[in-house]
Amino acid sequence: MLDTSRPKSSIGRYFEDFNLNETIDHPSPRTITEGDVALYHALTGNRFVLQTSNQFARDVGYQAAPVDDIFVFNAVFGLSVPDISQNARANLGYAECDFLSQLYVGETIRARSTVIGLRETSSGDAGIVYVRTEGLDHRDLPLLRFCRWVLVPKRDASATLGTAHVPDLAPTVASVTVPRHKINRHWTDHFAGSPYRWDDFQPGEKIDHQHGVTVEDAEHKIATRLYRNTAHVHFDSRRAENGRPIVYGGHIISIARALSYNGLANACIVASINAGRHVSPVYAGDTIYAWTEVVTKVELERRSDIGALRLVTRAFKNRDCTSFPTDDDDGCVLTLDYSVILPRR
Repeated sequence: MLDTSRPKSSIGRYFEDFNLNETIDHPSPRTITEGDVALYHALTGNRFVLQTSNQFARDVGYQAAPVDDIFVFNAVFGLSVPDISQNARANLGYAECDFLSQLYVGETIRARSTVIGLRETSSGDAGIVYVRTEGLDHRDLPLLRFCRWVLVPKRDASATLGTAHVPDLAPTVASVTVPRHKINRHWTDHFAGSPYRWDDFQPGEKIDHQHGVTVEDAEHKIATRLYRNTAHVHFDSRRAENGRPIVYGGHIISIARALSYNGLANACIVASINAGRHVSPVYAGDTIYAWTEVVTKVELERRSDIGALRLVTRAFKNRDCTSFPTDDDDGCVLTLDYSVILPRR
């Protein structure tokens, strides 16, 4: 029988509420609309033509412009927040993020997560929760999978965990998921916005994306609501450690990705995120700049029309990237190791 004496609203989970290996089927599936996509492009400045032009997408073999990969990541992430990181102090990192299929406007997504690791912090008042989250489409087919770990406070600081377990996460995604159809046959560099294809990049090359974006208070909160991320630290000044809501890290990934268009315009498909780390927090009023290093070039088996690049994009606040600052330099807010697909000549 339903216990009607219990509170009907939820404050979210604390560290001691998680159990190793439990699977959480997240509620509230969402249908992605044209309005969602238009708002995402407006809030991030995304210009990658495959995701912004139905005509271009059809010309290269898609049924329509697919939903931006990073938006799909953020939307699936957001569905998991009420059950995983509603009370989190920080989202610490990502690994093993594999984009498995394209999503189109009008389709519905849902999410489920499995707790794959738990460990207490040295301070004893919080713990780190590791989860593997899967995004599913309306046919229950996987769209993407990723691991993340978050710092979650304890409800009772004296509560203790039995045996800690830290998962062994792979440093890279094992293989690149590629589109089935050829995309270079009708790919137009002019409309894509760059003459540089896979053949024109070299390992070790560094690209300063040059443009900067100042994060406005209203905009980052609207974006976070668009992703359905309800974590208190992004909205509630009374819960923020310094009285200022933190900008959601996934939105910083979206901004950095949008900035990377200047230099990587033909890199329209994100195939995987190998690793990601939020180095320091961003607040309203900070200006984001980014630069990208080409780590490796990957030839894809039985595909002469496309190739993959493994990239590391670093984002900084309130300093430009003309000198290609490193993770240890002041102002670093994001390091993202990921792979993209580009057309070949």
